Amino acid sequence: MELNEFVKEVSLEDFGLAFKHKASWNKRLRSTGGRFFPKTGHLDFNPNLYKTYGIHVFRKIVRHELCHYHLYFAGRGYGHGDQDFKRLLKQVDGLRFTPRLPQKMVYQHYSCLTCGSSILRKKKINTQKFACGKCLGRLRFEKLIEISSEEEAVEIKKEGAG
Repeated sequence: MELNEFVKEVSLEDFGLAFKHKASWNKRLRSTGGRFFPKTGHLDFNPNLYKTYGIHVFRKIVRHELCHYHLYFAGRGYGHGDQDFKRLLKQVDGLRFTPRLPQKMVYQHYSCLTCGSSILRKKKINTQKFACGKCLGRLRFEKLIEISSEEEAVEIKKEGAG
């Protein structure tokens, strides 16, 4: 998909106004769907959201950034808290908040050599310095565990604490 052409098309169809600047992908965006730069009129978009949620949700993200864009150049309130922004966003059916991307978490799995308890940690433990919290036994590194979402990590931690 040619991003600049897509943004121009959305701008004309949904706002009736032309998009005259540049739109580009920015792989470094993590928690946001896009950014508007008032000084240059440039728009950045998160390619992971397009890949994960598809064109329908991405179009709503583009509408959100175009609300900032068109309100700024019209000299009206373009910030998230401004009533002009909220009104226009609702009118064009843009997203108020970006949907969350699935995140992968990596945990270190340790086990106690004495009591057999299982311990999950995000950071490495110096097994020469630290001991089991239950019986003061020695710890052994087992493996790295990759978990795709926060809820799964909580469940595994509860099971491992037993």
